[in-house]
Amino acid sequence: MRALLILAAALLLAACGRTPLQEQQAYVFGTRVEVLVVSADPAQGRQAIAAVLREFDRLHRAYHAWQPSELTTLNSALGEGRPQTVTPELAAFVGEAQALSKRGDYLFDPGIGRLIKLWGFQSDEFKAELPPEDEIRRWLAQKPSIADITIDGTTIRSRNRAVALDFGGYLKGVALDRAAAILRQQGIHNALINIGGNVMALGSKEGKKWRVGIQHPRQPGPLATVTLDDGEAIGTSGDYQRFFEIGDRRYAHLLDPRSGYPADHTQAVTILIPAGPRAGTLSDAASKPIFIAGPEAWRAMAERMEIGLVLRVDRDSRVFVTEALHRRLEFIGQPPPLTVVP
Repeated sequence: MRALLILAAALLLAACGRTPLQEQQAYVFGTRVEVLVVSADPAQGRQAIAAVLREFDRLHRAYHAWQPSELTTLNSALGEGRPQTVTPELAAFVGEAQALSKRGDYLFDPGIGRLIKLWGFQSDEFKAELPPEDEIRRWLAQKPSIADITIDGTTIRSRNRAVALDFGGYLKGVALDRAAAILRQQGIHNALINIGGNVMALGSKEGKKWRVGIQHPRQPGPLATVTLDDGEAIGTSGDYQRFFEIGDRRYAHLLDPRSGYPADHTQAVTILIPAGPRAGTLSDAASKPIFIAGPEAWRAMAERMEIGLVLRVDRDSRVFVTEALHRRLEFIGQPPPLTVVP
């Protein structure tokens, strides 16, 4: 939830004498969401924000991974080896998630829902408790993946009954793109949307670019700030968002499907996505395989996914940043020791 901070919201609100700024927060997708809209017509702004939050709530309820939803109905069918007819929207989501997973060499794989459940992360509150090793080995032996799913129109089936879909690493990004489309349809061209740290900027705030902060994974406050151009999106995957600790070891929700265990070599990965029709989706889904790939492979993974603006903080708090993103960052206070990579 703290992955990215919208800076100085109070100052923004205080300085809106010429163009009113409306802001509303809610709790959806298991995190805090925030929508800020700049509009000379306050009623228009409120109406647009309400439409966005309704869509967020609809997506959250329709594709919840462990409460009754269309997604859990599909997962029940997959677990029983039955084909299931779904809505065109869900069929499209599964197809898009498959394509994104393939690009990331299946390190981001929404088909590992049973592993996520095994680790206790399919819950609003989870226990500091390790899953039995034999259950992890059994899951690994079954090798479930979203690649096991076939889509025929709106009929979905899986050749592997161990597949269970969880859109936790994908749906927030989809919601960003939906929010941008809704706002534009409502005549809003200047706004900032924050879904638990995945942020998209529309236009500007009275001619000034929106500025957001990249959360430091081990300290309060931002590590650096960056301004966003119209339509750009930025997202962070961090081990400080959903985790538990046993002894001096942290177990985060970012699971490596190759080992069945959380990736522990990275504290955070932030990516910035240029404006485009799927910028929000990519800001959510593309950070996961880069995070999980590890110290020797993260840069190659970013290149494979055609992500050029990346910041990575490793387990020892060392900072690595691509040259393209480094040029746009403003560090808070004394810049940390960092390595700039091509």
